[in-house]
Amino acid sequence: MVFVLFLPQVMRVVKEVPHAQFKITIFSWNEKYIIKIEIGQFEQVYKIKHLDVTGLDDVIERIDKEFLEEAMQRFMSMRSSFSEAFKRKNLINE
Repeated sequence: MVFVLFLPQVMRVVKEVPHAQFKITIFSWNEKYIIKIEIGQFEQVYKIKHLDVTGLDDVIERIDKEFLEEAMQRFMSMRSSFSEAFKRKNLINE
């Protein structure tokens, strides 16, 4: 009889990128870099395979001004959608 012990890989923080508006954290997990961008109660997550970049510095270089401006637009859209959903729910319950 053979027993196979499977230990799940632990997600670990590899870098916190300083930014005035966002909390940006880069994790390493399951052969991927995971970029998590947070503002308030919302977050966006992007996954990049380790094989698709040359390393952590390459990941950080991809988080440029244009990328973050587009992320902000998505956050604004998320907030609008979330607010509208609450408004609809309140109208239904009245």
